[in-house]
Amino acid sequence: MPNVTVNDVDFAYLEWGSAGDPLAVLLHGFPDSAHTWRHLGPELAGAGFHAVAPFMRGYAPTSVPADGRYQTGMLAMDALGLREALGGDGRSVLVGHDWGAAATWLAAGHGGVDAWARVVGMAVPPGGAMGLAFTRYEQLKKSWYMFFFQHALSDMVVPMNDLAFIDGLWADWSPGYAAAEDLAHVKDCLRDPANLAAALGYYRATLSGVGVDPSLDAVQGAGASPPPQPALYLHGKDDGCIGVAVAEGSGDFLAPTGGRAELVADAGHFLHLEQPAAVNRLILDFLAS
Repeated sequence: MPNVTVNDVDFAYLEWGSAGDPLAVLLHGFPDSAHTWRHLGPELAGAGFHAVAPFMRGYAPTSVPADGRYQTGMLAMDALGLREALGGDGRSVLVGHDWGAAATWLAAGHGGVDAWARVVGMAVPPGGAMGLAFTRYEQLKKSWYMFFFQHALSDMVVPMNDLAFIDGLWADWSPGYAAAEDLAHVKDCLRDPANLAAALGYYRATLSGVGVDPSLDAVQGAGASPPPQPALYLHGKDDGCIGVAVAEGSGDFLAPTGGRAELVADAGHFLHLEQPAAVNRLILDFLAS
C-alpha cells in the first residue's frame, strides 16, 4: 500500500486513476476507513481524476501522531498537506464524510480557491450547524456517544467483544445496511489500543480541548464563512447519527459561492455506501458542472 509523510504522520492510502490527472482527495470519518470510498474512487478515476483516499491520522496503517493533535484544524492541514505532497494543483477537489466532511469545510476555507476547485461534504453540515445542534434535545440524544467518549470508561467499553460497540453505532446510524465488509475494515484500523485512542482523540479535542494547538486557531475558524469555491453538501434522509433537521439551511449557507445541499432518499449516515449509484452521480455531475 502506498504511503506519504505529511505533518510528521505517515499516511497510507488507497488510490484509483493516474498520477498527473486532477487530484481528488477523499477523507473518511468515524468509525470508518479509506475502504469506504471503494464505490466512488473508481467512478472518479473513470471521470479522469486521480482519486486518493488516505487512512486518517491515527487510523492504521497510517501512523499514530507523536504530537497527539486531533483537532479538526489539524485534519484540514493534513488534507492540504496531502494535496501538496501528491502533486495537486488548481484542479484539485476534496470530498469528505463525517469527520472528513468537518475537515473539508475548514480545508476549503483555509486553502481557498487556489487549493480546491470544488468540495463535497457528507453527513456533517457546514457552518455552525453542529454547534447549534447541541441546543436541540433530539440531536443531543443522538450524540450521546460524543459525550461518552470524553470519559475514561469508554476506553474500556468500546474495545470489548471485538469492538461490538462499533457494530451498534453502524446499526443505529444506517438502519438496515449490511455493514459486515465495512466493519471488518474499521476494526482492522482500530483494534490496536493506540489507534482506538487516536480515533477517540478527535472527539476529546473537540469537546474537551485535549491537545488543542492555539497556532491552528485561524484554520479552526475557516469554516465560519461559506467555502470560497462551489460546494455540495449531501445528507441521508434516514441518518440516525445527525438528524436531517441539523442539515436544514445548509444550501443557503453554501449558495453565495455557487453551492447547494441535497437530501438522499433511503439512506442513513453512510449514504455513499447505502446508495452509491445515486451519491456518485450527484458528486460526478457536480464536479463536471
